[in-house]
Amino acid sequence: MDTAALARSFAKDLIAHRNKLAGKAEDAVRAEYALHRVAAALDAQHDAYHKESTTVLEHWHGRGADGFRHHSAKLTKELRTTGAAGAAAEKVVAHVASTVDSGHTAVQRLVDEYTDQAKQVLDAGVAAGTPAALMRAVGHAADLAPRYTRQSASTLRHVDAELKAAAKKLHELRKDLAHDRVVDKTVPAKAVSGRGTEIVHAARKELGTRENPPGSNRNPYGPTAAWCSSFATAMWRKAGVQIPVLPFSGDVYHWGQRNGHAYGKHSLHEAKPGDVLIFGTGPQSTSTSTHIGIVEKVEGDQVTLIEGNSGDAVRRNTHPLSASTFYGGVHP
Repeated sequence: MDTAALARSFAKDLIAHRNKLAGKAEDAVRAEYALHRVAAALDAQHDAYHKESTTVLEHWHGRGADGFRHHSAKLTKELRTTGAAGAAAEKVVAHVASTVDSGHTAVQRLVDEYTDQAKQVLDAGVAAGTPAALMRAVGHAADLAPRYTRQSASTLRHVDAELKAAAKKLHELRKDLAHDRVVDKTVPAKAVSGRGTEIVHAARKELGTRENPPGSNRNPYGPTAAWCSSFATAMWRKAGVQIPVLPFSGDVYHWGQRNGHAYGKHSLHEAKPGDVLIFGTGPQSTSTSTHIGIVEKVEGDQVTLIEGNSGDAVRRNTHPLSASTFYGGVHP
């Protein structure tokens, strides 16, 4: 009897709370990174504009100078106001990201604690060797779950309250941020066909993204933890795959098994762009399911992956397409 699996079956609500918080962490941290880039760009734009306008005014004397000075001062004020609002918004989102991350860690701890306790109870029931003892153990394990679930639900409510408060603060800053006509000059990418192509396109845009600060595991894709799997599932979600942010690569393989999308080490020839390949012997634990990457291209017996948390960054790496490297893969 797989007592660990049986214990997890009683903890479905706990695990759902953990996965919901992982998704909130992805959204919050990505918003923080985006606002940080906006504020930095506005500061740079403000400094450059102020320098250039000062240079022009030093050498320009005439009827047009006063008008230029007026418009220059107005734009400088707008840039300064918008930059300050962006920095304030970044602080709000940073606080929320920290709260969500702490909530995710707390609920993960509850999941682990409950699973360990329930497994011990069930193992003792199995060891007793009688159906009655086993039934009592199953009942005890089931009775343990609600106490932990109540704690996880309380954590989730606290995080939701923080998110609502932050949303209110951001709404107050929205008017100032609306002045920004400088930063976002991105031309929308052409529509591409095929979910795999969309996933690869999204992953390529993230190349070079690093942890902040380095070595902290703090990333824009999910909770503060080893984040290769958070990155892969975040890119799938961008392309419309109905999958939660899953910080453990083994859970991605389990998701693939449940949905009929997984393939094992003897079927690695099925790998195609947009799939994920999973390193190790997995998928049981972090010691067997060790890393994950998004397939960018397959050339003969070589596969190029885009991987999160590769040297603390999103990087492109090429590996032998071999069962000694990967235990399996999952189609999106």
